[in-house]
Amino acid sequence: MSTLYSTTVNAVGGRNGTVKSTDGLVELRLAMPSSLGGKGGATNPEQLFAAGYAACFGNAVIHVARNQQHKIKDDDVEVAATVGLGANGSGGFALTVALDVTLAGVDQAAAEALVAQAHEVCPYSNATRGNIEVALNVRTR
Repeated sequence: MSTLYSTTVNAVGGRNGTVKSTDGLVELRLAMPSSLGGKGGATNPEQLFAAGYAACFGNAVIHVARNQQHKIKDDDVEVAATVGLGANGSGGFALTVALDVTLAGVDQAAAEALVAQAHEVCPYSNATRGNIEVALNVRTR
């Protein structure tokens, strides 16, 4: 596989530290969520993962739709990614993911087909497949 793009982000201090990309475009403080006993008040790895997955999945839907000649605009695709963190029963932790996808400009059947195909194309979906159960919820507007 040839790499089309790569990036590097450095993390210092774990969940209560900082992250910074080597190009300087990302520079954020991190904090353990208050629901996990932390102080909160800053972003966390689950929010960053949810943001990346939502954006990438939305683009996968756009890519699939346009390859099938659907006339949807970028703003016709909304993805809300919910990422959860829980104990895995083996002393470690596991993630859960739900993607709520809303599409305009297509009917429900077409929307469901596009989302299913996007789930096969999206690199985040391909990376999580077999490791994290991803619930897909589709609606139209």
